[in-house]
This record gives sequence, C-alpha cells and structure tokens, in this order.
Amino acid sequence: MTALTRDGLARLVARQLPRQGFVNLGIGAPTHIADYLPADTSVILHSENGILNVGPKPREGHEDYDLINAGKSPITIGVGGAFFDSSLAFAMMRGGHLDVAVLGAFEVSERGDIANWTTGRNDGAPPAIGGAIDLAVGAKEIWVMMEHVTKTGAPRLVQRCTYPLTAAGVVKRVYTNLAALRVSEQGFVVDAMVEGLSLQELQQQTDARLSPAAHLATLELE
Repeated sequence: MTALTRDGLARLVARQLPRQGFVNLGIGAPTHIADYLPADTSVILHSENGILNVGPKPREGHEDYDLINAGKSPITIGVGGAFFDSSLAFAMMRGGHLDVAVLGAFEVSERGDIANWTTGRNDGAPPAIGGAIDLAVGAKEIWVMMEHVTKTGAPRLVQRCTYPLTAAGVVKRVYTNLAALRVSEQGFVVDAMVEGLSLQELQQQTDARLSPAAHLATLELE
C-alpha cells in the first residue's frame, strides 16, 4: 500500500471539483490544488485576502511577494482576475457565493463536524481561527483535505471531535492520503481507497465507523 503524496492528493481533489463555479482553497495543503486544475476547467478560485481567479504558483525565480494568497504563498492570477479588500472577500464567503470550500482539518466527525482552528502553541503563537468559520458556514459545500492520521498515528476521522469545533455538520466530503469519503446520515461512506489497502486496514486507522460504497473504487497515485 502506498499513500498519496500531498501533490497527489491535491491533484485528486482538483479533478473532483465541479467544472465551473467559485471555490475557496483553505490555507496550507489545499492551496496546492491550484497547481493541478484541469486545463478545461472554468473554476474561479477565491482567496480570502481579496482575490478572484487565483492561478497556480509561479515558476521558481518569478515569485512576486506582493502577489500572495491568504497563506502568504506567492501565486499567479488568471485572465480577468480581480483584487478587492478583505471585507468584500468575506462578504462573498458569508453571503453564500462560494460553491465549494476545501479546508484542512485536525478532525472531522462522522456527523460532518469540523475542527480546524489552532488553539495556540507552546512557542507563544496565539489561538487563531482565521476565515475558516466564515467559510464553514458560508460556502455551499465544505470538503476537507488532510492526512488520514496525525504524525503520532492518531485518527483524524472520529466519532466525536475532541478539539473545539469550527462548525457542526457542514462537511460533505473528505479526501485523505488513503481514501475518498463522503458524510452520510449513517456516517462515513468510503468511495475509494489507495491500491493495496483493505477496508479493514482503513478502519483500523479510523475512529469513526466506515461503510463501503456500492462500487468501491481505487485511487490513482498520480
């Protein structure tokens, strides 16, 4: 069994996005999705620091650090891109104008609850929720992209979140380095897994109960 790399996971989610619409990519791993959008997509990427039509990262040596996304990473802008202030960016988020927001998370519960804001670190970094709460309640669909377990092997897909919630019952889909899942009334349904992984092995790395889809597919590594 070989898990998806971060770039492989970003490529997978990019292919799953609707062919058109407005999509926000959360800070961190989800921003890599911009590098793998299909050439025929009509998706417009939104950034909460006030940009529409975010493009992929620039070529090495061509970075402009006056042109960054909400995570302070350098970006490019697609044809027809627009700039505006944060109040308008958040009005788009809160007003239901985003079709999908792809967020990272610490935990997602089988009821679709999401916990993804930092409660502070030992080095003195303050707690911060950023724009996640606005996205979580404002976007029409919330997808989560994350590692299946923590660095210490603890499950991230849980029966109940142990971290403070960002929002309750909002997550529709979860993409991990091991599987693609959706949230149903019965909990997590596994739509696809990496090759060589059994449902039993996936369950052993998951706190929440898993159910297989009627047609369980295999995730492509690249």
